[in-house]
Amino acid sequence: MTKELQEVAILGLPFDGKSSYRRGAAAAPAAIREALASPSTNLATERGRDLGSESRFHLLDDVRLSEAPFDDIEAAVANHLASGARVISLGGDHSVTQPILRAFARFYDHIHVLHLDAHADLYEEFEGDRDSHACVLARVMEAGLAARLTQVGIRTLNPHQQRQAERYGVETVDMRAWPPAADWPRGQVFDGPVYLSLDLDVLDPAFAPGVSHPEPGGLSVRDVIAIVQNLEAPLIGADIVELNPSLDPAGLTARVAAKLLKEVAEQMLGDHRAE
Repeated sequence: MTKELQEVAILGLPFDGKSSYRRGAAAAPAAIREALASPSTNLATERGRDLGSESRFHLLDDVRLSEAPFDDIEAAVANHLASGARVISLGGDHSVTQPILRAFARFYDHIHVLHLDAHADLYEEFEGDRDSHACVLARVMEAGLAARLTQVGIRTLNPHQQRQAERYGVETVDMRAWPPAADWPRGQVFDGPVYLSLDLDVLDPAFAPGVSHPEPGGLSVRDVIAIVQNLEAPLIGADIVELNPSLDPAGLTARVAAKLLKEVAEQMLGDHRAE
């Protein structure tokens, strides 16, 4: 039988104050909720779980942010973790992952971050800001919020970020050789609970045009779903970030985000490692 896990709380984080190049990701949580509720689809996951009738699936409103948004985000996430819930956060720009993981580090040891992104986000500082969304994984590793970091989909690694990856012992699944195996990451050893940070620009722009930093040569939606479904380690939390609704007039990228949200929630709600 399938072992059931905790409740799953989905929080909206309407923040894009650390974005470079383009703003607009603050509107993403509302767009994802709208796509999730669209009558063009339903709330069933690919394994057949109806999230619409799942009492442990809680789609919550946006977190109210003040002039100290990182503190607000950390407190909101910690509040739900203290209740025993798993938390999926809807960004917002990728900088929100830093306060999210500060909250997770209060409750979990030896977190293994699985980071799906076109960009390594390992800059020491970017445009004079150490908390830029382009620096978020450097801040996470610098603060010891993750014991390990595995990055998938990276295809913009410049010399500075290569040095940063070596400095922090980052494990990279090379996009040039994708896929390493048809069922990756099945069989991979994760020596701690997994936190998934999913930047939508990991996807090729053909699948997700509504992002601020589109980068050709990325994963397909099916690739990302397979990564989630084949994960054998316990998935304790996730964020889905960098949707920019102002660049997504047909709402297709929001639909992709909603689809991925359903599959991530399904993976948290049921322990599928015995399948």
